[in-house]
Amino acid sequence: MKRYCQTLELVDDEELIRKYCEVHQHVWPEVIAGQLEVGILDMQIYRHGRQLFMICDTVDDFDWERDMARLATLPRQAEWEAYVAQFQGCDPSAPSSAKWHLMEKVFEQ
Repeated sequence: MKRYCQTLELVDDEELIRKYCEVHQHVWPEVIAGQLEVGILDMQIYRHGRQLFMICDTVDDFDWERDMARLATLPRQAEWEAYVAQFQGCDPSAPSSAKWHLMEKVFEQ
């Protein structure tokens, strides 16, 4: 299994942050199915204030660039990205890689 961690900053608006969290309690089934199809086994998002932290656990042969590009082409994925962009304060047409930033691991026990 591979693990990828990313970060993103939400807009500075408590109501939009609340809605972002609420929306993620009901992620569209097609989005979840697409993640599983490309090899994302588990995805979790944590929040501290405006800062988000995402953990993606994937299959061993997952290639971030290749498989995330494929995910972007699957049903409703682009629509989902455009929808949640309103909470993220970014261009709705921007790819996920322009919003979320991969993090470098600096410690492991």
